[in-house]
Amino acid sequence: AAHARLARLNLVAHGKGDAGLAALAADPALSEALRRARGGPRVLIATNSGGHFAVAAFERMLGAALALRGAACTHVLCDKALPACQMCEFNLTPDLARFARRGPERLLCSYCHAPAERDLRMSGHDTVRLSEALTERDRAEARTLAMDCDLAALATVMWRGVAIGGHALAGALRFFARGDLEQEPASIPVLRRYVEAAALSAASYLRLIERHAPEVVVAHHGIYTPQGLAVAAARAKGVRVATWNPAYRRHCFIFSHGDSYHYTLMDEPTAHWREKSLSEWERGQIVDYLHSRRHGGGDWIKFHRNSDKPMVDLSKLGLAPAKPLAVAFTNVFWDAQLHFPNNAFDNQAAWLEETIAWFARHQHLQLAVRIHPAEVSGSPQSRQRAADVIAERFPALPGNVKLIDPESTLSTYALAERADVGIIYGSKLGVELSAVGIPVIVAGEAWVRGKGFTRDANSLEEYRALLEQMPFGQKLSPVEHELALRYANHFFFRRMIALPFVHAAPGPRRFRFAIKGAADLVELRWPGLDAICRGVLEQTPFVCDSAQDHLARV
Repeated sequence: AAHARLARLNLVAHGKGDAGLAALAADPALSEALRRARGGPRVLIATNSGGHFAVAAFERMLGAALALRGAACTHVLCDKALPACQMCEFNLTPDLARFARRGPERLLCSYCHAPAERDLRMSGHDTVRLSEALTERDRAEARTLAMDCDLAALATVMWRGVAIGGHALAGALRFFARGDLEQEPASIPVLRRYVEAAALSAASYLRLIERHAPEVVVAHHGIYTPQGLAVAAARAKGVRVATWNPAYRRHCFIFSHGDSYHYTLMDEPTAHWREKSLSEWERGQIVDYLHSRRHGGGDWIKFHRNSDKPMVDLSKLGLAPAKPLAVAFTNVFWDAQLHFPNNAFDNQAAWLEETIAWFARHQHLQLAVRIHPAEVSGSPQSRQRAADVIAERFPALPGNVKLIDPESTLSTYALAERADVGIIYGSKLGVELSAVGIPVIVAGEAWVRGKGFTRDANSLEEYRALLEQMPFGQKLSPVEHELALRYANHFFFRRMIALPFVHAAPGPRRFRFAIKGAADLVELRWPGLDAICRGVLEQTPFVCDSAQDHLARV
């Protein structure tokens, strides 16, 4: 099955490309813009993983848009240089023991590097390979580090002034699609591969930054290997960073300055949205959008199955309709396993254990645990399931605690509407729950933490105290609800920048670009693209108000 998946990805990579990008590549106006931009501000675009087709295609488009605004862009690709990387996944690994010994499959690297480099060069973009900035000494020292470092203290591992350990660990967790490695017999050799890969990525980017002297490094996501190491090396060198990711709303993207959006959305100043009154149009827009989240009609990233029932019958779930109800919403265990300073728990499993144990002691209340549907619908599919983690700690669930499986077609949003209180570890759902007036307790690294309308726990003691004080039968106060709506509007309609010409395309991880050439990417054509390019080149905030009006007109 893994061989078949790799073969299919190779067919996609080596097959016909996007018509819009092909027209762009053939446009003499792009060639002229690339020539004129050679003396402009230098941008290093850390694509690395050309086999992530959507990323590679988007960054080709972005490089062209930046060149049309006078920037000299160089695209970086991994050319089979690493012993492990973000493209490696358990379900794309035919032989785990072989991977632990020898690294990525030839079929994997063949759909990743060569097609992406071909497309960039056909478009006239400057490219560089990771291996061009690596020496045999780098490789020997990276191997030694990987074999000798203390894996138990990996989060603290530094190499040549770059923090590499956290990204190596996150990469291995993503590979196994687990939140921990305790149950994986091959975890140690695979983890050492990711340490070596992280060190090599850091070494290459330190040298590439010295050679190219970019004013800014642009990287997708900003975590894992090698993406996170491009960011970490740039920061170690004092070079500006801009990261990006596809957003939830259709046609939209989130860009951030300095770090992955996992961090920046938690830390950005509340003044960016707190004092911004909502117009009636904005208020109606966010309310309508939040309602559309039930079926994902306005999104291109969704994990919830369409429910065939708009209402939830609590009695069919074994819950008492008249009894106070809290609903806990989980995350996928492996996703973005990074260090956050304000968590009340070491991990999600500890949070679930404490929460269920607390409700077991409070039988007059009831808890539903909605397990994230992306455990089965996400990519890579999770190999650590919340239900299994819970069963290990509670062979028999307390009678007042019910689990909703990830396969369930029950509407998460309809269930949330029946809840008196929402409890989250790190779920984005906290934004939506608060915006409809439901009180939310935050135990982990959720983006709503610290915004002024949630109950945030920084320790086990604080968490228990918040559970004791759950406001059953109460909605958020009018002030809290207004803040939550303002933040939801900021999050979904200002930080998620609309590019209406980018569409989801059939097939694995693909975009389609509704453009006919360079004229479709010039200034003043798309407000969202202008906001992104200004942010990259001038460090202006990655926020766009006008793009939402433009998208509404389109």
